[in-house]
Amino acid sequence: MLMDFLQFLLLLLSLIPAAYLCLHKLAMRKKSHNVTTESGTRQPLLPPGTLGWPLIGETYDYYSKRRENLTYKFLTERWNKYSSSIFRTSLIGKTMVIFCNVEGNKFLFSNEKKLVQAWWPTTLDTIFPKTDKKPSAEQSHTLRNLLRWILKIDGLREYISIIDEVTRQHLQTDWNCKQVSVCDVTKRYLFTLSSNIFLGINDPGKIERLAKNMKYIEEGFFSMPINLPGTALNRAIKAAKLISKELMATIRQRRIDLQGHDLSSRKDFMSTMLLAKDENGQAFCDEDVASHLAGLLVASFSTMHCTITSIMKYLAELPDVYDSVFGEQNEILDVKPKGDHLTWEDIQKMKYSWSVASEVLRISTPGFGGFREAITDFTYEGFTVPKGSKEQILHTEKDQFKVQQSTEKIFWTFDATHKNPKYFPNPEKFEPSRFQGNGPAPYAFVPFGGGPRMCPGNEYARVVILVFMHNVVTKFRWEKLIPGENMIYYPAPRPARGLPVILHPNKP
Repeated sequence: MLMDFLQFLLLLLSLIPAAYLCLHKLAMRKKSHNVTTESGTRQPLLPPGTLGWPLIGETYDYYSKRRENLTYKFLTERWNKYSSSIFRTSLIGKTMVIFCNVEGNKFLFSNEKKLVQAWWPTTLDTIFPKTDKKPSAEQSHTLRNLLRWILKIDGLREYISIIDEVTRQHLQTDWNCKQVSVCDVTKRYLFTLSSNIFLGINDPGKIERLAKNMKYIEEGFFSMPINLPGTALNRAIKAAKLISKELMATIRQRRIDLQGHDLSSRKDFMSTMLLAKDENGQAFCDEDVASHLAGLLVASFSTMHCTITSIMKYLAELPDVYDSVFGEQNEILDVKPKGDHLTWEDIQKMKYSWSVASEVLRISTPGFGGFREAITDFTYEGFTVPKGSKEQILHTEKDQFKVQQSTEKIFWTFDATHKNPKYFPNPEKFEPSRFQGNGPAPYAFVPFGGGPRMCPGNEYARVVILVFMHNVVTKFRWEKLIPGENMIYYPAPRPARGLPVILHPNKP
């Protein structure tokens, strides 16, 4: 917390010279809802809200509430104040329109590439900068589609036995003692699995070098955009360079290994991407392959790590839920020949287990939400969300001034619906039955987003989570060593002291 305060203080001090110049413009912008142009025409009605402090906006208030698991309070304070399901604010240096209900989620997901397109904070490009060696947009699009195909059902079927085997080995080596720290062992498990599946890497030393840098990248993604020594962004940039260097060396060696050898045994994602061709028969650029694989590593590590850790937490706290999961998984185990790996058909039988995982994803969603930007002016609930940068001369009763209107960014956040009692009654209660039968209302449960931009790894995440649940509950029961252990909610929910547990092996 001290470092966060110092970063905020540094940012504040750096903005003092510009603050005075911005104050008048900010005051005028707040009045611009009711001003007219020189021609007498009325300006489009922007969503209600305030942009907060110059340049800083309401970023610090948002991050402070996020750390305390009060994101939903940040939202309700504003939509109650403005009596609107969308409002306007300023976060991470950008003007943001925040959508706060299922209708807003549906609107955004349904209008991808029509009214809105994906956007990410500038910290992403700062951490993983673009290079001049990038391929054409068409080739990059083809590569993304290839990756999306690999991560979907047809591509995943052949990886299930590999995931099951890596999970068994992990439980045998890292869970062979009476006490474990769940955060630590699941980090090693997930990064070992990702390195095996995505990169074809089994070398523990190389895996360790990659893994130790991941946490810095996760923290840097949504940090304040301050690149000074000791800041989260600076640490993330350094970590990304080390990961990129490691990946590029692996890719160059893999291209050599793939020449003139039997390729049928190569089932990792890296080999698949290096062997693939674009529509013109050209191989993909090494830098682009590395960029996509780095993104996969970050996503698989940060999101699934906190989800699996939270699953372990709730199964320890709720014995009745554990018993139901154990019963379902034991039925699958009982009808399989001893030693056989899980199959796609087995995964489909784990309906209650996935309801438990879904409730964890709802109540402790591992992320913030998603960003979009308007690609054309559009109207939603009577408010105009503008696109582009426009300079206009506006008039008030007292003076005339110019307003430079920046491109509107759009933010939808998980907590707006996941924590809303309208969609999930008694939202703080852990209740897997919410996901049985017809389940929640459409667009209310969106841990993977929705529409064309839905996370391409959603099926991969489901398989990994369920394979882990199957193996861990059929082998162990466990109890928390710190019953009242606090949770930390930034950048993703996790137990403050790593969730140490005592293991009790189940009888064969």
